[in-house]
Amino acid sequence: MKKTMKAAMLYGPRDLRLEEVPIPEPKEHEVLLQILANGLCGSDIHFYEEGKLGPFVVDSPYIPGHEAVGRVVVSNTVGPKHPKGELVVLEPGIPCGHCEFCRSGRYNLCPDVVFLSAPPINGTFCEYVAIAADMVYTLPSTLSVEQGALAEPLSVGMQACRRAGLKAGQSVAVVGSGPIGLITALVARACGASPIIMLDIFDTRLQKAKELVADAVINSAKEDSVQAVTTYTNGRGVDVVFDTSGSSKANASTPFLSCRGGVITIVGWPEKASFEFPMEQVLEKELDIRGVNRYCNTYGPVLSLLASGLLQVDGLISHRFAFDQVCEAFAFATDNRQSVIKVVIA
Repeated sequence: MKKTMKAAMLYGPRDLRLEEVPIPEPKEHEVLLQILANGLCGSDIHFYEEGKLGPFVVDSPYIPGHEAVGRVVVSNTVGPKHPKGELVVLEPGIPCGHCEFCRSGRYNLCPDVVFLSAPPINGTFCEYVAIAADMVYTLPSTLSVEQGALAEPLSVGMQACRRAGLKAGQSVAVVGSGPIGLITALVARACGASPIIMLDIFDTRLQKAKELVADAVINSAKEDSVQAVTTYTNGRGVDVVFDTSGSSKANASTPFLSCRGGVITIVGWPEKASFEFPMEQVLEKELDIRGVNRYCNTYGPVLSLLASGLLQVDGLISHRFAFDQVCEAFAFATDNRQSVIKVVIA
């Protein structure tokens, strides 16, 4: 086997370079994967465009990417678990396995989690990745590698629906119709939500939302979104509001979209760490506000829903690039956000 591989190295804002780096050596209980496909995440774009996201800063070159499917080429495991040649989906958040959160099953809250692609930890936009065997899942034979690459963002949507306590027949509003908004709506539909109202400021995104999943769409830049949701629900509001927008202004509107006793689930990170929020609405309506931090115990259910056909995701992939075009793919996705839904690089 060769000793080096191609990898996309991010040095700083808009400085992504395709370089040769050493292939990682898998440790005990790890597998070495040949990466076959990567989805391009919004967080990857943030790091590419701004050099930071929340507390994470690109202060030295590293490899972005965490929505990946690969083939096992080396398996340092005991027994037949994930044998050589198997196609797998990787879960990029590696918890310690020992803290109170890991032991209780909420391992996404592990304070020592190592997340691939969160600087300075290398991610998956490269030819090979070594990862703990416990954090990879067999790709069902009926699924393509492109579909498998969507398991990670779909896990965000699954976690959001679980955190909301979503029940079949409940009404939903999704604020933000970008990739995660669409994905959250698709998972909500698979869980039985109805109707689903989607909001955004771009008609192109709302058109895709209507095509894929939405019962109604609202352009918040052209009409009063609160009044529109109120009218659509006959004055009641919706049972569950998902905010995937990443906008503090949009986030602050969510209590007005909710019915009394409703649930607001915050998925997107706002551009501000703190901002004014209408707490009088939260108190008067007795609303629940719940946050989403990545996901846990979601990959199995997501892959099952994909394999069963209850989740239809092919329409999410708007653009495809070869791995040698990874630098061009990042630039294109950054400069064409209105038209880009999901980029897959393979």
